[in-house]
Amino acid sequence: MLGPLRLGSPLIHTGRPSPQAYAAAPGTLYFGVPTVWHRLAREPEHARSLSRARLLVSGSAPLPATVFAAIRDLTGHEIVERYGMTETLITLSARADGPRRPGHVGTTLRGVTTRVVDGDGHELPRDGSSIGVLHVRGPMLGDGYHGNPTATAASWSDGGWFITGDIAAIEPDGTHRIVGRESTDLIKSGGYRIGAGEIENVLLDHPAVDEVAVVGVPDDDLGQRIVAHVVGAAADPGELIDWVGERLSAHKRPREVRIVPSLPRNAMGKVQKTQLG
Repeated sequence: MLGPLRLGSPLIHTGRPSPQAYAAAPGTLYFGVPTVWHRLAREPEHARSLSRARLLVSGSAPLPATVFAAIRDLTGHEIVERYGMTETLITLSARADGPRRPGHVGTTLRGVTTRVVDGDGHELPRDGSSIGVLHVRGPMLGDGYHGNPTATAASWSDGGWFITGDIAAIEPDGTHRIVGRESTDLIKSGGYRIGAGEIENVLLDHPAVDEVAVVGVPDDDLGQRIVAHVVGAAADPGELIDWVGERLSAHKRPREVRIVPSLPRNAMGKVQKTQLG
């Protein structure tokens, strides 16, 4: 909101972020969380009306590659993904005048430095596949949490780094891919560190899957086992497990697929994985 207001641009709040409301809003820049874009992709007549826009922007959670492709085909726009937090403001973004890669949130803004570290605090290579906790540093960082020195000490580390709690990988060219939250999206199964988002994207490619959330649940043998919660009346659990196994390494296959009528979401449309077990 602050950017347009600073430049004197009008703002339109759609209220409930439905495909109909987005189609009716006469904007030039449209912002939405992945849930909004997913629902627009399922209603082509409303999605096509956004072809008049200048930019479509997604944030708050990783955007599935299938949704990116669907919106591109319907509107002619490739969604701009960017990344930020309340504590950091925007730190990473695809460029409005540059290439956009599905599933990636772009490169650092001017003055921002990033790194990805493992559980022991060691910096991981920028090879596009090593995943760890994303740390950011830059002039836009907050100083801490007001009146909460314990939380501040847990999130701000030596050298001015802010520990985001998000799991990411950095490509050799500096492009970032956000896998998810460390608390809910990093699954440690059988000695492997697995990003839930990678499995979710593969499952979303299956025609019978409408929505999906992958979590790790406690397991005496594996530490955690991979469980996929799938929205899709025609989905077959065994077929979906095989689908993932044919496209990813064997240890990334869900051990269980649960067909559910819906996924728990908050007011912004984010899936509340803590409510899934």
